[in-house]
Amino acid sequence: MTRATVDVPRGSRVVTLRVAAVIEETADARTLVFDVPDHAADRFSYRPGQFLTLRIPSEQTGPVARCYSLASSPFTGEAPQVTVKRTPGGYGSNWLCDNISVGDTLDVLPPLGTFTPASLDTDLLLWAAGSGITPVMSILRSALARGSGRVVLFYANRDQESVIFAAALRELAARYPGRVTVVHWLESLQGLPSTDQLARFAAPYSTYESFVCGPGPFMSAVTDALAGAGWPRERVTTEVFVSLSGDPFAEPEPLDPADTEDAARVEVELDGTVHALSWPRSRTLVDVMLADGLDVPYSCREGECGSCACTVVDGEVSMTNAAILDQEDIDAGYALACQARPRTDQVRIRF
Repeated sequence: MTRATVDVPRGSRVVTLRVAAVIEETADARTLVFDVPDHAADRFSYRPGQFLTLRIPSEQTGPVARCYSLASSPFTGEAPQVTVKRTPGGYGSNWLCDNISVGDTLDVLPPLGTFTPASLDTDLLLWAAGSGITPVMSILRSALARGSGRVVLFYANRDQESVIFAAALRELAARYPGRVTVVHWLESLQGLPSTDQLARFAAPYSTYESFVCGPGPFMSAVTDALAGAGWPRERVTTEVFVSLSGDPFAEPEPLDPADTEDAARVEVELDGTVHALSWPRSRTLVDVMLADGLDVPYSCREGECGSCACTVVDGEVSMTNAAILDQEDIDAGYALACQARPRTDQVRIRF
């Protein structure tokens, strides 16, 4: 039996989950269904479209961390499940597809991510290509099970054999004929969709909320099409897959007491509770929150995933890497807690 657990320091956020089932979706995609122990059930509650971070062992480099979207819905009674598609040359996806069997265990961080609708009652226009269907499927299942709006899915793939969740999509379309429309686009038959074709497809749904996930060129084509059609930016949400180079499972480094001599004061509102902390200027907000024992949301700690996004309510911060945020986000007060350091003596932050 493969046990994907390694002897490295584990933080309090790490939970070992048993693989309850492995589902072959296509020739190169598998779904892993997890059995969450009772003591971790609260920590593994999640919103549609979020992801899990898995620790994958490697004899060559040591463990690596990879993020995989949840395809399941938190509202249908099914166990949490992620779907992994092989990536050419990708260590994590190939290891999981080649090695994991029922009964094996994986070290996992609780769900994170902002690729999730504010309301499931709104009308949704969902866009997916390839394995980008994974978080979109979670949103689709949840909207149909719990929401009241209409849902349209545009799903692009190389060919018919590449379609992940083909049977599940047929079943949902049959069960909710008045609420869901599923449109498949196959490159083998139709070529790559152009910006004009995508814009024409979107035209009848101009009042819908759009969620986009897939390879970079596909997402760029969709967002360009929507922007060209005058789609408001605030009604378009995109998800970006990242390959982590750091180790979010590692214990955080303790704060140096000497750093507190030149520290700002920060008030952090997290889950409705305000925490007053000393914030050394050399450390990130994630660092100081972890040092204070707070369950701060984060995954990559590299400024690449957006899981730690927060709002600067008062004061100013600087960020080493904020490429995932555009200038409009920054102007609106958004910051990445894993990159943020204080520029003013007093700062207020809201998660």
